[in-house]
Amino acid sequence: MTVVSPNKAGERVAKYADMFSAMGTEPRLRIMQLLLSAHPEGLVVGDIQDALAIPNSTLSHHLDKLKNEGLVDVRREGTFLRYTANTEALQELLQFLYAECCTRNKALKPEAIVRICK
Repeated sequence: MTVVSPNKAGERVAKYADMFSAMGTEPRLRIMQLLLSAHPEGLVVGDIQDALAIPNSTLSHHLDKLKNEGLVDVRREGTFLRYTANTEALQELLQFLYAECCTRNKALKPEAIVRICK
């Protein structure tokens, strides 16, 4: 069993809190949903804007927040920016929650989580 120092554990919890905070608004959660539905190709900004009807300046702010917390990746394609969900970061975040609720503290049965995801 790997033992994580209290300081390192605190840093991880702070990181996850920032990630949850970044997704803690309806527009950002909708952006994440949309990018996950378009995985792995992702979407260019114009397509995100069209799908969600978010003004360009506001969308840019939301995408920057998600990018800064490592939840989305961006790459330039000519004059376009293509965003993709960072599934590795989401997996890490889900593993943290799963460990806390289903293994360490046993607040939920693992089968209940798997059933929800099917």
